[in-house]
Amino acid sequence: MGDKLREPLRDLAECSLPAALEAMGERWSFLILRAAFNGLHHFEEYQSELGIARNILANRLSRLVEHGILKRDALPADRRKIEYRLTEKGEALLPTMLALRQWGERWETGMPSTPVLVDNRDGRAIRPITVHAWDGRPLSKNELHWALPEDVVQDAPADAST
Repeated sequence: MGDKLREPLRDLAECSLPAALEAMGERWSFLILRAAFNGLHHFEEYQSELGIARNILANRLSRLVEHGILKRDALPADRRKIEYRLTEKGEALLPTMLALRQWGERWETGMPSTPVLVDNRDGRAIRPITVHAWDGRPLSKNELHWALPEDVVQDAPADAST
């Protein structure tokens, strides 16, 4: 009768979603991140392109730096000029950003966004972001369930004799 996809309630305290939302769960943070993925690096660029109030932008940039999503560096040529760059942690948010955009295209706007994100190699649009099994198979909600760490099947250890 129960839904196997539902997380065991006793384990929700250890869920990482609240921590992720604390770091990113606000509209301006996502728009700043999108701008960073599109090559913006300076406070003035973010302010001009996004039309965000300076105090809100300063607050959001500070938070993204605090959470390790962006790094803040003074430029060697002019130490007064600050540059914001994505960290490895920030770059790891790309699939999340793309999944949210694709979700918005399908369920909120009902139309593709412009511009379209394409593969550098062949110029074709990227595929929809989906959940995949360990072997690459796309999975639907009905093919998933939550498990405790001790119940997760692990890869067989490599044979030490070879």
